[in-house]
Amino acid sequence: MFIGGMSNNYTIPISNLSRVTPINTDNSVDSASKVPGTTECQTCENRKYVDGSNENDVSYKTPGVIKPEESYAKVSSHEREHVANAIAKGNKPGAKLISASVTLKMGMCPECGKAYVSGGVTSTAIKYSEENPYEKNRKSYESGFFKGNNVDVSA
Repeated sequence: MFIGGMSNNYTIPISNLSRVTPINTDNSVDSASKVPGTTECQTCENRKYVDGSNENDVSYKTPGVIKPEESYAKVSSHEREHVANAIAKGNKPGAKLISASVTLKMGMCPECGKAYVSGGVTSTAIKYSEENPYEKNRKSYESGFFKGNNVDVSA
């Protein structure tokens, strides 16, 4: 069958594999060809996820295995736990949640070519009121410690 001058006799896998899988006219795959993603590879079986934050009440504080097909749901759910913690902190008296955003990182298995969510980052901004004059003075004093920490003197 030709569509727009193109033949559908070959399927190009959605990965960085360097070969093409031949397809027969009855839409079956030759038994000699290995179809990417049909078996679980060792890399995917042994990939472990662990939380690197300082929040003790979130999942994956101990390393755990997540299948590539489940990675989006589980990683995004884990990142929502961080957002829920930020909302709880922002709802305390004297605090206001300014923003909370989640960024998911994608990866591609080098062995089987499956795409998966490799991790995530939750960024939050909480503004605390400075009604206490001692707290205001402390922040003013401590700001002197941070000035000049990110100066590039090589230029």
